[in-house]
Amino acid sequence: GNAGASNALITMGKKVGAISAIFDVTKAAAAYLLAPLIFGDLALAAEISGTACILGHMFPVYMKFKGGKGLACLGGMLIAIDWRLFLAMLTVEIAICLWTDYICVVPITASVLIPVFYGLFGAKGVAPWLLHANNGWIGAAILFVATVGILYRHIQNIYRISYGGEMHFSYMWSKDKEAEKARVRENTLRHQEMVAAKKAAKQENR
Repeated sequence: GNAGASNALITMGKKVGAISAIFDVTKAAAAYLLAPLIFGDLALAAEISGTACILGHMFPVYMKFKGGKGLACLGGMLIAIDWRLFLAMLTVEIAICLWTDYICVVPITASVLIPVFYGLFGAKGVAPWLLHANNGWIGAAILFVATVGILYRHIQNIYRISYGGEMHFSYMWSKDKEAEKARVRENTLRHQEMVAAKKAAKQENR
């Protein structure tokens, strides 16, 4: 239901998924790094541009505001902030993804942590070491706008997880893909029937 790299990989194969991911990562990193060079006198140019890139990816006007979920773009902006933090978070998020077996958990947790790390470890933080995080908690607040957008775009994913209608990440290498599809279909149908039954019961009570 969205135009992100992970869905491109699942529906159109590894090659298309990889190209989509590389493009999304690159555009966000470029937006963050090039903005200060183009708008040198504009404070917070990098943070505003990186955040705008993520929001534009998720809510593109030319696709009726239905784009991707922002994971690859978020990764690209993180690379631009500091590639070392990117590698550290990538390791942690891979572990979280494999543990939960849901890829949607990655952008949710990462989008919350990145502004926090930006504020704490940026140039004005308590332990500054990040390469391109120079605007303290104000910069972190701008990045948090992207967090809000990413959390909003994943509400339905969390909802589907609650009733078993979200596809597992392990689907991508599963030898029995039809079984996973059947699980999702059955759980979704069961949930729809339950919702319909509740609505019918409420109407009868009226």
